[in-house]
Amino acid sequence: MSKKNTVFFRLPFFALAVLFFVPLIACKMPNDKVLPRNQSLPLFNPHVADFICETEASKVPPIDAQAEDWFLEARALEDPEIFVEDRDYKKIVDLTRQAAERLHWKAMLNLASLYVEGRDPVYGEEDAVQLVEKAMRLGIPAAYDRMGTYYANGTGVNGDITRAYAFWQKAAQMGNPQALGFLGEKLTAGKDYPGAEMWGNIPVAIKMMECALGQGYGPSAYDLSYLYVVLRTPDGTSDGERTTETKERALQVLHTGVRLGCEKCANKLTIEFGDPFDLANMLVPYIDKARAERYGVLSRALGFNPNRRFPNLDKILPLPPADLPPWDGQRKSLLDAAMGVRSPPATPQPSAASLLQKPYFLAADYALRPTGLHSDAPTAPFSAYWQPAAGQDLTEPARLFSEGEAFRHFSVLDADGNSRYGPVTWEQCLTIRHNHGAVEPRTVQGLLREVARPEPLLSCACGQACPVSGVWQPWVAADHPLQAIVNQYWRQAWLNQGAPFPRPRRDWLLDLPDGDVRWHLMDASLPDLG
Repeated sequence: MSKKNTVFFRLPFFALAVLFFVPLIACKMPNDKVLPRNQSLPLFNPHVADFICETEASKVPPIDAQAEDWFLEARALEDPEIFVEDRDYKKIVDLTRQAAERLHWKAMLNLASLYVEGRDPVYGEEDAVQLVEKAMRLGIPAAYDRMGTYYANGTGVNGDITRAYAFWQKAAQMGNPQALGFLGEKLTAGKDYPGAEMWGNIPVAIKMMECALGQGYGPSAYDLSYLYVVLRTPDGTSDGERTTETKERALQVLHTGVRLGCEKCANKLTIEFGDPFDLANMLVPYIDKARAERYGVLSRALGFNPNRRFPNLDKILPLPPADLPPWDGQRKSLLDAAMGVRSPPATPQPSAASLLQKPYFLAADYALRPTGLHSDAPTAPFSAYWQPAAGQDLTEPARLFSEGEAFRHFSVLDADGNSRYGPVTWEQCLTIRHNHGAVEPRTVQGLLREVARPEPLLSCACGQACPVSGVWQPWVAADHPLQAIVNQYWRQAWLNQGAPFPRPRRDWLLDLPDGDVRWHLMDASLPDLG
């Protein structure tokens, strides 16, 4: 999902040449009571010997379901098909702010972007920086990436490219895919060119970009294709030789990039299949104008709307030697077949909380789950549903508190059995979907095609062969640490009967045991494009 990078660009700065000559030590500044924007970080080191892939989704706070709906509604109002001057930015800001107040980390960063864009005249660049700092305090990797971009562009802080790279390095080490993709590309030179912001550390570059790709960051596929296409020695050095196997690997990763929304990947495959620059070294096994035409449609669609993803690409554009299914030549039918699908959401039954009045009211779409996060503060530390923590002999239901709103006092018994009136410990409750754990991927309106729920419902383990041709959705338990990176519509796959299901470690480059994942049939309709 986009984090509003349209405003913030990592610009080239020739001042980066100093990094090559500066000892790799921590920036010297006090660590006590220092603002996150001024924290001490090690300088960027392009010559690290190894890199350990971390996953951003395992480090961010859990997302409140009601806040997610506000966030997605705001994102839909910024649809690229809506002219900028026709967008309701007041509503976009209000919805994004509501979600951010619930500590929805993507909404926090989007709200910062809206402030920088001037979409809310009351707030500006300093407010954006403070909001990003709040996200940094929550340990959100993307916030470190954003602070790096602020330093690169001088947004709300004094421009400092040295600090920018230090923040990007920190974000990459924490698993942020955008930072991983950016820094990985910077390490793909044959040797160091610090003045041009390029260094030679290809083994680490590959690990970084594979880590980003495994988290769904499509642009890394384009850069990886160049590193895969030639044989390499253990130190990453290319011997310049292409083989059938290396070209197949490069072709596969570009195709994966198209599935994940990489416009450059789709454009490259359009050229490779249609009119390659070098026939002797082309990646594809043969010229195929029909395939080139379909990649061209996808490339133009991604250029217009980079939020698109084509998880079911193999339904209408499988790689050779598979035959192409028929197509009527219409753009819409091609895009519809390749996009993700979802079943109509079930209508939730009323819950006890949905029958109450505010502040105890909770819409029937949601249920509450205690998080284990306690507060003894006199006021709510952030907007959320809070209830008295267990063990205090209180039956007060969870209620919605705004940030800074005073918690109630109660009459309770102390350890000696004496009654006292005063503050109690409160526990945060997260809103979750009131759908009994149904497999229901969600995203911005318009990016999923609704299909009838298949009957009977089928689910399979990773090690099984696909029993029915169709669209399959991987899913892990709601409390799984990687659920935010697995339970996504862009993880779907079109599979033919008898084909193996994707394996997390092998196919997604994620450190996730096969047994944690179940595959669920979402749509069994066969391709009908002609």
